[in-house]
Amino acid sequence: MNRWYEELYKDFETYNEEPYTQSTRVEVDFVEQVIGHDHSKRILDVGCGNGRHTLELARRGYEVVGTDLSKSMLEQGRQVAKAENLKVDLIQCDARELNYKDDFDVVIMLCEGAFSLMEEDVMDRLILDNIFRSLHVKGKLILTAPNAVFMLTQQPDSEFDTITFRETFKLEKALPDGSKKMLNCTQRYYTCPELNMLLRHVGFVDVAFFACTNAGYDRRIKPGKKQFEFGAITRK
Repeated sequence: MNRWYEELYKDFETYNEEPYTQSTRVEVDFVEQVIGHDHSKRILDVGCGNGRHTLELARRGYEVVGTDLSKSMLEQGRQVAKAENLKVDLIQCDARELNYKDDFDVVIMLCEGAFSLMEEDVMDRLILDNIFRSLHVKGKLILTAPNAVFMLTQQPDSEFDTITFRETFKLEKALPDGSKKMLNCTQRYYTCPELNMLLRHVGFVDVAFFACTNAGYDRRIKPGKKQFEFGAITRK
C-alpha cells in the first residue's frame, strides 16, 4: 500500500501551479549565493519532485543529480530536460536508501523534499545520515524544515501534537479520471535548537539558520513565528 506522500505525488500534473512552487528562481538564486556561484560544485537535490530546482541549476550551468521517490514526478522533469536539452540526472530513489559516498560538494533538500514527511523521526535521522555520507569533507547541506513555532503560535486550532510535534490532517487529491481521493497525512515540525542538535549529532558543523519569507530565503533574518518554514546551512 502506498504511503500518503506517494499517493499525493503520483500523477500530480498541477504541481507547478501550487503556491509553494512559484519561487524556484529566487530559491536557486539563494543556493548560488551560498556556494559562491562556483560552477565547479557538484550538487545533489534530495526529494527533488519534478526537478524544479535541479533543472534551474542545470540551466545555470551546474552539474546536478536529482533524486525522488515519485516516478511520475521525475518523468515530468525528464520531459522538461529533454525539451530544453538540459544535461541532468533525475533518479528514482528513496532518500532513506541513498547510497552515495563522498560524491557531492553540495546537497539541497528544499520545501520539505524528503525531510519531515516520514512516518517516524528515525527516518529523518537516516536521511541526514545518508546525506552526510554523500558529501565531500567541508561539503555543504542547505535544507528547509517546517517550523514548530509557527504551529504553536499561529495555528492553535490545528491537529498538532505538542508532544510529537506532528500535525495530522486530511488532503483531497484529484485523480486523473476526475474523481477525488482523501489522503490521511502527517508531517513533522522542528524547532531551530532541535534541528541544530540533530544535525550536529549526525556529524555536521557550523549550523546557521535562515528565514523562509514570502520574498524568498534570507540569511539576514532570523526564523520567526510567522514563517511556516525555516532553513539551515551546515557543512560536513
